[in-house]
Amino acid sequence: MEPATTILAIETSCDETAAAVVINGTELRSNIVASQIAAHRRFGGVVPEIASRHHMENIVPVVDEALHAAGLSFTDLDAVAVTYGPGLVGALLVGLAYAKSLAYALDKPLIGVHHLLGHIYAGFLQYPRLPLPAVCLVVSGGHTSLVYLESHTRRRILGATRDDAAGEAFDKVARVLGLPYPGGPELEKLAREGNPRAISFPRAWLEEDSLDFSFSGLKSAVINYLHHARQAGMEVNGADVAASFQAAVVEVLVAKAIQAARRFAARSILLAGGVAANGVLRRELAAVAREAGLPVFFPAPDLCTDNAAMIACAAYYQYQRRDFAPLDLNAIPDLPLY
Repeated sequence: MEPATTILAIETSCDETAAAVVINGTELRSNIVASQIAAHRRFGGVVPEIASRHHMENIVPVVDEALHAAGLSFTDLDAVAVTYGPGLVGALLVGLAYAKSLAYALDKPLIGVHHLLGHIYAGFLQYPRLPLPAVCLVVSGGHTSLVYLESHTRRRILGATRDDAAGEAFDKVARVLGLPYPGGPELEKLAREGNPRAISFPRAWLEEDSLDFSFSGLKSAVINYLHHARQAGMEVNGADVAASFQAAVVEVLVAKAIQAARRFAARSILLAGGVAANGVLRRELAAVAREAGLPVFFPAPDLCTDNAAMIACAAYYQYQRRDFAPLDLNAIPDLPLY
């Protein structure tokens, strides 16, 4: 029986200060997240300078709480993992500086983890035997990608957004509808009261067989619809707008995920990223995949949004390969996935 590998992970890529302890990539001992939503809400979005300052205030108590909740001390750790990109550079540097100092003080390996890879591994945290090869649909505020997972060491991007990510489009449409930050969950909530077929918003399928995404045109179509309606003095049903917009996004995401899985003979589909918590997306993808005979895996909603447990899980597989980072590891705000 191989010895247990205990990893403390830190995630500070945006506006959540998070720390988690995970053993052997699957045993979640603690997962602590300090949210900054209240601090950014009055600005309608994340202010990088404010995010960095809150990370500096939160990082020590959040890590202490993660260790306390896990019933462990620093000496029980086998490695320290940290997100080093992509994200807000100031925010990343706070977590990175703490993790590097801790790894040095403890004389333990430092593991640098790509933020999006962490989102993917949120699925393996819950489903370590998830069938491979798999197609992973990563949908978040800054990214929308289709990733082919042949194994834990062989991956490649099949398609990505050419402009706005799906989560970014959700937030921007929510803003023009007058919804509070964070906009995505608020828009989903409003959409429950609307008719998804009330307004025919465009779907950007792009070139034939393309697995890329584009949501900028859809976002503009919604903004133009609202502008013209208000200019004409028409009453706008915000719930119908939200539901129709959401339906347009979900239809494209689901269709391209299924198309990719069929084209590359995947054995399963994994949904990941903050937008993976969207209930309509989860239901529609599960329904269409069921018809195609493909199993679909979703992380729990609290593992879809930014957290450190996903970083610890990804780090475990890197630990197995001795994929360690030097202590001069730097933050890379535009770090490519592959």
